[in-house]
Amino acid sequence: MFKKILPLLCLTLFLGACNINENLPIEEHFARNGIADTEIGGTHDVTSFEEYPLVNVIDGDTIKIKYNGSNESVRFLLVDTPETNHETLGEQPYGQEAKAFTKALLEGQETVYLEFDVSYRDKYKRLLAYVYTADGKSVQEELLKNGLARVAYIYEPNTKHVDWFEAVQKQARKQEIGIWSVENYATARGYDKKVFEEKQTEENHNSKSSCTIKGNINSRGKKIYHSPGQQNYESTNPEELFCSAKEAEAAGYKAAPN
Repeated sequence: MFKKILPLLCLTLFLGACNINENLPIEEHFARNGIADTEIGGTHDVTSFEEYPLVNVIDGDTIKIKYNGSNESVRFLLVDTPETNHETLGEQPYGQEAKAFTKALLEGQETVYLEFDVSYRDKYKRLLAYVYTADGKSVQEELLKNGLARVAYIYEPNTKHVDWFEAVQKQARKQEIGIWSVENYATARGYDKKVFEEKQTEENHNSKSSCTIKGNINSRGKKIYHSPGQQNYESTNPEELFCSAKEAEAAGYKAAPN
């Protein structure tokens, strides 16, 4: 028999007493909102939350559960992970990593625990909840802690854990991990794939600039690579640079005669 939370009226009254304040110490937020462990990354008491059968993981921030006899999507409250297969945005960097992380976190778990806020559904009729594992790990917290999600979609009245989540995000940003490893990729508006790709191109160029084997395509269309010390090396204008002869040959180049 699955555990049932307090009636909605009691929950609403309880949440109405919560004071969301950007300057509220994280420990105080934990104490006010019934979080069992005030250490970020700890486990939490899930005995008052509802337990539902887990069907599958849809995305980094969305799962499907069995709810009142039907399969329903649950959107994680207050966080946003990069897309994996969006109809307009396509796949975004770290989207697959976020999905894989959520799957790994919930692997082997037949059920999940949901903590609801004031509003239960969004405009797409998806359930909205804070999601926990059977051993009390907050899925949202773990995603944020590992740089695989950003705090987002902060809409009243569902703001119960915003201070907690922003504190976790602050640490991930400071460590420059995951989505925060590329400056301006994760923004208040979402994820900027162009910024990520430009940074990746720049890094590839910088790493290649330290390689010394020159790949050149001659007037007859033949791919020849020149190593330092060989004749005509200094005068060769490379189409590509390689870090090893093996790498050059894998790209279809042949060694220049000495």
